[in-house]
Amino acid sequence: MTHRQDLERHRHSLQEIREIMYSMKTLAYMETRKLDRFIVAQQAVVRNIEAVADDFLAFHREFMPAPEPRAEVCIVIGSERGFCGDFNQSLVRELETYLESHPHSNVETIAIGRKLHPLLENHEPRVHYLDGPGVVEEVASVLNRLVEQLNTLQEAHGLLSVFGIYHDSSAEILRPRLLPPFQDLPQDRDTDSQAPLLQLSAREFLIELTDHYLFAALNRMLYASLMAENHNRVSHLEGAVRHLDDESDNLSRRCNTLRQEEIIEEIEVILLSTDSLTGTDG
Repeated sequence: MTHRQDLERHRHSLQEIREIMYSMKTLAYMETRKLDRFIVAQQAVVRNIEAVADDFLAFHREFMPAPEPRAEVCIVIGSERGFCGDFNQSLVRELETYLESHPHSNVETIAIGRKLHPLLENHEPRVHYLDGPGVVEEVASVLNRLVEQLNTLQEAHGLLSVFGIYHDSSAEILRPRLLPPFQDLPQDRDTDSQAPLLQLSAREFLIELTDHYLFAALNRMLYASLMAENHNRVSHLEGAVRHLDDESDNLSRRCNTLRQEEIIEEIEVILLSTDSLTGTDG
């Protein structure tokens, strides 16, 4: 009896854990639905800015930032919460691969997400830690803190070369170059069309456009990473819930078997008592 009761208590505990994990999975799924519209909008903003930059630089290539030596900054976007598999570990591996291939670069790293922070302890003191967004509504405040950190590093080191390491919404790890900007645009575009009309000087326009581009690109990275994080969490928790269901079913079968054995023992005791009474009467 005691062993069966222990199993019943254990099964009840597993059911409670299962309900918690299922709720977490549902919340993560709801977060992906919210993120869908933000990501589409932010991708459109970045594409529009790149199109404007392409038009501008086709006529003002002399203002294209030269790839001169700059202080390097890597923005690694991890997760603020857990239950997302090797989401953060894979980012650290990508960062270490980059550092190994650039042994003489003194990269300053901005690590976003508390679950990522402990994995970068070996890279200190050149790591700057920021909390990450747990939900889509927190992205804006994280972006503001990130921009403040970049401004601080620029004040300390001058012009920056900034790149990111993050999971995009399809779970692929990307390593985009953010500053200097627009390095991936075509260099030999046809300029038969009319030059764009500007209200600012060409240099001032490019500075303003770069600010808008950096802000939009960082926003896109944060939204995409949060989407990938929640996709990972849904998948991870689905596996955990299935495992708990299997374990609960197994415990239920064991409890039923033990209960059947107890019933058989009770019947045997009754039969023995009946036989004893019959013998006494005889």
